[in-house]
Amino acid sequence: MKKITSLLLMLVSVFVAMSCVDVDEYSDDPKGNFEALWKIVDERYCFFSYKNEEYGLDWNEVRARYSRQVDDGMTEDQLFEVLGNMLGELRDGHVNLYSPFDNARYWSWKEDYPANFSDSLLRRYLGTDYRIASGLQYRKLDDNVGYIYCPSFSNGIGDGNLDEALLYLAPCVGLIVDVRGNGGGMLTTAEKLAGRFTDEAVTVGYICHKTGPGHDEFSQPEAQVLKPSAGIRWHKKVVVLTNREVFSAANEFVKYMKCCPNVTVVGDRTGGGAGMPMSAELPNGWAVRFSACPMYDKDMQCTEFGIEPDYAVSLTDDDFRRGEDTIIEFARKLLN
Repeated sequence: MKKITSLLLMLVSVFVAMSCVDVDEYSDDPKGNFEALWKIVDERYCFFSYKNEEYGLDWNEVRARYSRQVDDGMTEDQLFEVLGNMLGELRDGHVNLYSPFDNARYWSWKEDYPANFSDSLLRRYLGTDYRIASGLQYRKLDDNVGYIYCPSFSNGIGDGNLDEALLYLAPCVGLIVDVRGNGGGMLTTAEKLAGRFTDEAVTVGYICHKTGPGHDEFSQPEAQVLKPSAGIRWHKKVVVLTNREVFSAANEFVKYMKCCPNVTVVGDRTGGGAGMPMSAELPNGWAVRFSACPMYDKDMQCTEFGIEPDYAVSLTDDDFRRGEDTIIEFARKLLN
């Protein structure tokens, strides 16, 4: 079993080998770019079987349906719209089409659901004198509960920063780690933070790699192992707060934390995003990004469509009128 970070290093060489999709055989015209995109995704996307089971996705049927919308007389804008809509059939927030004038994206995984988060309510809890360390915002709440708000994993978090934050919060009776709105970033950052909440190496999930063009051609699952940090670790109760905007590396963080002792997850189902993405290029120079390596939880269950909380709690209109964040308040009650 390998540490999660070592898996990421290995993926670099895998991605280089896999990204050499030959698109030269396709002409740089609407039909050629359509066929190139369909083939790239057909051979390299990793969730076809899973999404066929979940909602009946049939990639061959998608090709037949969208190919009728492509002709040589269409404009670049029209082609971009058709290709973007075709990729939307995958229902994957890691799938994008990039052109000089727009980025096609699928955001229904969060936009079709309540936010269950309010920046104005958050500021009532953080105040103006909260501490900041490597993007983390933290303070002691008035009932002696520690609170850390982590809005992104896009940047690294220093070991020294985590030591100082946890040392400052050490007298607290418990800790809230709020990742609502965290759209992901670097898995290494998510791993580093989660490593503060376990005293032993723990298998938190599995990852597979694409080994061929077939929809089900994958390597054997390899364990993702979370190792404890060498720095200060937290041993009291922890509540992780989630909503639908928790995606990608943040989704993985929740997966890791559910394997750590004394951790409870409160809020809404996460947004998912359990595929390691890679990119390729179309004949016209547009880039496509897509999920290539599926990741699973410790029970080999796919988390592409999110992770359920231990306690489902939502914000209501009454919460806004009272000026209280019910999700934070629920967590405080659990810790007290």
